[in-house]
Amino acid sequence: MRKNIDIDDSLVLKLKVFSAFENTTVKKRMEEAVEYYIAMKEKERMDALTPEEKEDLGLLMLMQQANLDSTVSREKVMKELDK
Repeated sequence: MRKNIDIDDSLVLKLKVFSAFENTTVKKRMEEAVEYYIAMKEKERMDALTPEEKEDLGLLMLMQQANLDSTVSREKVMKELDK
């Protein structure tokens, strides 16, 4: 996806110099910076969750991985619940 954004000229100059020293492109440096920022924000959100919210999120993730094609009969479910 191509997006145009306005970046301060002094920042572009710094990105060019930094990219030249690292032997990479400015685009690659910017992509890495955005990926790092997103990862840090995700980590902050996870750290801010309560233990109960973390359990709920884990359950949601497991439910999303479930195979929806396989089914279990009502009797089998009730039998397992009775144990």
